[in-house]
Amino acid sequence: MNQLSDVDLLARLVACETARPNGNLAAVDLLADYLDRPGVRLERLAGPDDSRANLLVEVGPSPPGDRSGLLLCGHTDVVPAGEPEWETDPFVLTERRGALYGRGTADMKGFVALAANLVRELGAETLRRPLVLLFTYDEEVGTLGARRFAETWTDRGRLPRLAIIGEPTRLEVVRAHKGIVELRVALAGTAAHSGYPHLGESAIEPAARVVTALAELRGALEGERVEASASFPQVPFVSLNVGTIRGGAAPNIVPDRCVAEITLRPLPGVPSGPLIERVRQVVARAAGPARWSLEVVSESPPMLTPPKSPLLGALEALTGQPEASTVSYATDAGWLQTLDLDCAIFGPGDIATAHRPNEFVPVVDLVRARAVLERTIGRFCHAPTGPESGAVGQVGAT
Repeated sequence: MNQLSDVDLLARLVACETARPNGNLAAVDLLADYLDRPGVRLERLAGPDDSRANLLVEVGPSPPGDRSGLLLCGHTDVVPAGEPEWETDPFVLTERRGALYGRGTADMKGFVALAANLVRELGAETLRRPLVLLFTYDEEVGTLGARRFAETWTDRGRLPRLAIIGEPTRLEVVRAHKGIVELRVALAGTAAHSGYPHLGESAIEPAARVVTALAELRGALEGERVEASASFPQVPFVSLNVGTIRGGAAPNIVPDRCVAEITLRPLPGVPSGPLIERVRQVVARAAGPARWSLEVVSESPPMLTPPKSPLLGALEALTGQPEASTVSYATDAGWLQTLDLDCAIFGPGDIATAHRPNEFVPVVDLVRARAVLERTIGRFCHAPTGPESGAVGQVGAT
């Protein structure tokens, strides 16, 4: 395939409809074909079925056990685009008023296009240290691709220790984020005609007690502080949200089932296991004799990178940002850090436009992000080792 501009490659990626249930192979096939050239090592890492895969792309030297260099990570899946408010075809990239519209432009195919083109343009022989790309699946439904990669990848020596995850941050450098745990509580009853309630057992009534008890737990969590709380001044606690509750079949039937879906967002340093156990104990007490179950639907760990990480220092210098910030959403970085990676979140676009109709990324964001990534690759993959390699200059206004 011929070399494409960043916008043209983004257009092709947007045209790949990678929301569930489609899988992400259309994007993986496109990227693998585009990057398949001498000096580039490609490895497809199978997902749980034949519709999903991670893609690992390696360029440059790879000395055993030397974890220098840089890793760029982006997810290839998107959320569905069925909202009627779309003003353009969500799978046809459209430029209007200096912005590029389409599903995934901000979250996060814009970054994926930049990362792929930067590798495509490199002379692999000029790299002194490795540059690695990791394109994942199913980030939008629980960072499943990153989790599978983290739990199955055994050759840590092949991975650079420094990683940029290209979520839309408005070109701000992020060093920490909360995690997310999704739980499902199901209560079972016995269906009966509402005219003969003694023959049935309501599942909704104990569910109401459970929801009330969970609200009390939420209040208790809001009063607790940990070391990382200071880094999240807006919400300095573990949040708990009862997001959905569904039960019953009709007004004249005693309901035999009620299901509540819950999310917890743990701070860095707060393990999810004890939080889940606290929820379990609350449900058990509130449900009383009712039959119930608690299921962990998905889990994404929080992420925290030390403020003195060389990657954070380089990105802060390039962007002119005095200090890396934090966000309250989860990313693939939570799982990647379990492979002993220092992660930074940095990318074009705004998370506020993601998961909404008329998602867009400003063209200027792509230009500025490219400049920062080029300089960062130069710093960690091209430059010689030693003190002189630490100097970086600011790249424009961001």
